[in-house]
Amino acid sequence: MTDLSQLLLYIPGIVIFLVGSGQVRQWLQIHRKGACIQAQVVSCKHVVKKDKKERELYNYYDVGVTYTNPDTKRLERLAVKSPTEYALNQPVRMLRGTGGIQPTLMEQKDEFPLNPWVMMIGGALLIILALEQNQGNEVPAMACLALIFLGVGVNLVLNYLSLKKRGLRPVEAEITALYTRQISQESKILKNSKFTYYPVVRYELDGQECVRRCNINSSGEKNFRVGDHMKLYYDPQEKVVLEKHASAASLAVGVLLTALGILVGASILTVVL
Repeated sequence: MTDLSQLLLYIPGIVIFLVGSGQVRQWLQIHRKGACIQAQVVSCKHVVKKDKKERELYNYYDVGVTYTNPDTKRLERLAVKSPTEYALNQPVRMLRGTGGIQPTLMEQKDEFPLNPWVMMIGGALLIILALEQNQGNEVPAMACLALIFLGVGVNLVLNYLSLKKRGLRPVEAEITALYTRQISQESKILKNSKFTYYPVVRYELDGQECVRRCNINSSGEKNFRVGDHMKLYYDPQEKVVLEKHASAASLAVGVLLTALGILVGASILTVVL
């Protein structure tokens, strides 16, 4: 194996570790005591700006929210930029800043299937795996591979069971518009401009009408039609609306990876003994 190919083995682990460490940092910020503040939307204005060639420069919603400052106990108002449209009086959550930094809006996002800690540790194990493989240490490399399979597999299974236990409640939503975002401009190299389409939906939750620009998207405009209905899922424990529910496919992948991890671990014993 050449030196270049040996170095390339480290790249996946480094990338995954960096992404995971960033998610762990966000996880720690959200889960610190008193980090989340309940707020209410009082205004929402769509802002779009294009250059002389009609290329999109800015496309966001200027959202005004009111919240009770935990320190002063006073009602305060804050303007934030968001890619998501919100209805008036819609309840939202703010992430409390530290060191005098203003609170930031916690956007509506579905949970990532892999726990941030699992991703960060998995990235570190991939780096160690590449190191041991380059040094010709078969047993430690197999041990890292077994731990990666087991960690990801068990995480997917537990994530599935957690979503099922939380009792997500289906919410009927109607597509009211399409949010179009230009991701590339036609050029001499690229033929045709490229766009991504996001459905904007309206739904009712506990008697409150809400508007949401979904995170799911498509490169085809015809995949989402105004007037069509789609299901969202309300989590009564976290009081958030998700776009995905517990997936049987995710469970199947988790079980498969767990089984592979056990098999790789068992094969280590045959090498050692």
